[in-house]
Amino acid sequence: MGVAKGWEGVVLKLLRGKDFTFTVTGAEQVTDAYRRVHLTDGGLLAAVGGSPHPTMWVRVWFESEGKPHQRAYTLVDPDPAAGTVTLEFALHDGVASRWARAAAPGDTIDATVRGTGFTAPAPEPERLLVIGDSASLPAVNSLLDAYPRTPATIWLETQHASDGDLPVRVDAARHELRRVARGGSALVDAVKEQLPALIGDPASA
Repeated sequence: MGVAKGWEGVVLKLLRGKDFTFTVTGAEQVTDAYRRVHLTDGGLLAAVGGSPHPTMWVRVWFESEGKPHQRAYTLVDPDPAAGTVTLEFALHDGVASRWARAAAPGDTIDATVRGTGFTAPAPEPERLLVIGDSASLPAVNSLLDAYPRTPATIWLETQHASDGDLPVRVDAARHELRRVARGGSALVDAVKEQLPALIGDPASA
């Protein structure tokens, strides 16, 4: 039985959001703070045309104390032919993380998709500059996958000792991964300091 989605669900319906039920087929504990859950997509990929795009995301519904909670998740390795997707969770103390920790084959979860899209720049970028953390890692990886020949610099904010084992899809031949320990404005400061040299800003000379 799906989660009663309350007023948020009503709004999404008015905005032509479409609901689907995902079913868990398996799960992997990638690190102590990161979990991957595999699911069937309930027909979602076929309904949106069978052509998933980079950073494609859905709203996933969780229930806690009888109240609905929705969180946005990027689809990882969506497979229209098989009707399968994966969701990855940066674990913390929250309703979504509690669900992910306990997820087992046969469990179901509702997802809503509305107005998803991605316009690829033309011409293709000469270089990607990507900023993220463990929660945004699925979106980061989807961009790297979408531009397999494009050099990239990735700033990744880390929090746990195990974040060094996160599944960042980097290729040493064309990607540079810069890890920044979480703390205050450390990530912003690192990007502001290092970016001018990467884009050839004369002020950085």
